[in-house]
Amino acid sequence: MQCADCRTRLDAYLDKELSADERAEVREHLAACSDCTRELTALERASTLAQEHLVRYEAPDVLKARITNAIASERSVPAETPSAPPRRAGWWRFAAAGVIIALASGGLTYAVARGGAGSPALADQVLASHIRSLMPGHLTDVQSTNEHNVKPWFNGRVDFSPKVPVLDSAGFPLVGGRLDYLDGRVVAAVVYARRQHLINVDSWPEAGANEGPTSTEAHGYHLIRWRADNVEYWAVSDLESGELSTFVSLYSR
Repeated sequence: MQCADCRTRLDAYLDKELSADERAEVREHLAACSDCTRELTALERASTLAQEHLVRYEAPDVLKARITNAIASERSVPAETPSAPPRRAGWWRFAAAGVIIALASGGLTYAVARGGAGSPALADQVLASHIRSLMPGHLTDVQSTNEHNVKPWFNGRVDFSPKVPVLDSAGFPLVGGRLDYLDGRVVAAVVYARRQHLINVDSWPEAGANEGPTSTEAHGYHLIRWRADNVEYWAVSDLESGELSTFVSLYSR
């Protein structure tokens, strides 16, 4: 193997993308060539530095919902006839790639770390409910920034009156509300926003002593559970944990 051939394969060698025979050829050349060995060492160092200092950004829920909605709209377009000229790959293909990245960065596995807030099975359901709400048409049954529209909407739909506090001045505007189904019961879900993030607050009657907030985290999502006045509450969002705790403190007042 010549040096030129070896150097064109160093990236693939470093990423372990070569076949066993090719790797053997590269290793054999490296054993006898100090110049190519220095080249490999430089690549390894650059890769290590990139991994150590790479800044990772997680897509907020609002962006995920918009991308998912855009893909759903594109897929709803009728298929073209065979005689029609092939259409150029649309922008939605890039959006689809964005969704894959967003899902990977958010770690949407529906699995909550064991321990922390509430029972694992219920935490799984709460997280799944939040993720499901990001799908087109699932976020709210009643969309309004006015609590006088959202709170009365729950009358007759759930057997209690959920809290819908006004938190606009604190930077948590109301988005709306919906019904959801958790742990074999219909629950109230009230939705708030924080910049490009969404917060779901699920609540339902649950007899028992008051309990302070306890939190858990699952792959970029934070969940906080508490009980007050015989009502169980769960808040879930991809919002930073400190800000979500601030929201819960304001909401529970």
